[in-house]
Amino acid sequence: MREIKYMDAINEAMKEEMSRDETVYLIGEDVSQDIWGTSCDLFEMFGSERVRDTAISEAAIIGSAVGAAIAGYRPVVNTMFADFAMCGADELLHKAAKWRFTHGGKIRIPMVVRAPAGGYSRLGPEHSQCPESLFMRTPGLKIAMPSTPYDAKGLLKTAIRDNNPVIFLEHKNLMGHTGPVPEEEYLVPFGVADIKREGTDVTVVATGFMVSLAQEVAEVLQQDHDVSLEIVDPRTLEPLDLDTILASVRKTKHLVVVDEETSRCGPAAEIGMLVMENAFDYLDAPIKRVAAANYPIPGGYLEQFVLPQPQAMADAVAAVLGREKLDLQGKVVAKGAM
Repeated sequence: MREIKYMDAINEAMKEEMSRDETVYLIGEDVSQDIWGTSCDLFEMFGSERVRDTAISEAAIIGSAVGAAIAGYRPVVNTMFADFAMCGADELLHKAAKWRFTHGGKIRIPMVVRAPAGGYSRLGPEHSQCPESLFMRTPGLKIAMPSTPYDAKGLLKTAIRDNNPVIFLEHKNLMGHTGPVPEEEYLVPFGVADIKREGTDVTVVATGFMVSLAQEVAEVLQQDHDVSLEIVDPRTLEPLDLDTILASVRKTKHLVVVDEETSRCGPAAEIGMLVMENAFDYLDAPIKRVAAANYPIPGGYLEQFVLPQPQAMADAVAAVLGREKLDLQGKVVAKGAM
């Protein structure tokens, strides 16, 4: 199977869905020249009517998409940075998420908000967040968070065809990552987690860019310390495939949850509590979470002291196993995209 970049997988999904359905269009600031490389050739292929550059107003962009979705279109919004979705929070969290319910199901809002997320590129507090919890606590939104090119393409195609608003969190640090992607059409269903690595000692539930880091940590721990990690990638946070997570925990008896959101009130906290409620009797040790500190993400050198680091993952694994420090010896480094 061919291997392509994460950003090219997103681009292919957009091309295929825009070619398949003329009601699909892309809208956002500078989407014709997307800085993340996901919109290459779209403007040339589909023109300004379907690849629409806008003024700097997320409220207007997202609000127009809500109206267009109600009218029968399938808009795809690109916010450039996930942080900027907050500028259109009223349209997204109140209108898009709730109107299908408040109108008794008489309307549909099939729209996708693509939100490039994540840190490790030293872009500062307003350009580096993974704000999953903001969307998770808002009923009515579906949330996809792909960690591989395969998942990015398949999940985005599924998102565009869904009749509900979908938040599509594509991590900036993954844009250049390569992986196998079929040339034939395929979809990745929502609510189906993927076991990225099978293991026996500790279940590690990881999201987005954290999946890649967890896989690297798992390789070192296996080789240097004979510790076997099973890595579960939820792929979608809403709907969440809790059954796959619970089955893994019942097997390994240990759980570490790794997520780039803040440790307080983030996905790691929610997933940990769900496991406590549903599989407490299977756990041989308290659950550990590895997440961002409860602090604004600083720019430059200080970023590393707030965002999750590989050694912190290894430390959490050691803690649940009752082992002394499992030193990675600097073999895994969280590198930025820029």
